[in-house]
Amino acid sequence: MAAKDRFHDAVKQALLKEQWVITADPLILKIDRVKFEIDLAGEKVFAAEKAGQKIAVEIKSFLNPSAVTDFHSALGQFLNYRLGLQMNEPDRTLYLAIPLDIFESFFQERFTQEAVRQYQVKLIVYEPVQEVIIEWKE
Repeated sequence: MAAKDRFHDAVKQALLKEQWVITADPLILKIDRVKFEIDLAGEKVFAAEKAGQKIAVEIKSFLNPSAVTDFHSALGQFLNYRLGLQMNEPDRTLYLAIPLDIFESFFQERFTQEAVRQYQVKLIVYEPVQEVIIEWKE
């Protein structure tokens, strides 16, 4: 099993506060001999809809000295996990969870914004100390 991200529990608690039901911790995907472990899977049922919304969340802390290095790793994982979900669970939407301080700094850089736009990365911006979600970015 892969090591949990430093802020794994903070993001999990933030999702629970927003009435998400955690259905997997981690969500394991297998495609032939390739195995992925996405940090969390959740579902939220809306009263006005017949089917619930399903998500998968890859949590990142961005604690290394180089945010660029962390971003390369996070983006690569995100793209691979999204492909795996498209192959095995196409009704589940993948999000990359990032801390608020990184969103307000590194994710405001033109290159980062263009990469997020180009690769259609859906973001959850979280505050790890208060264990709350600040923003969902589609």
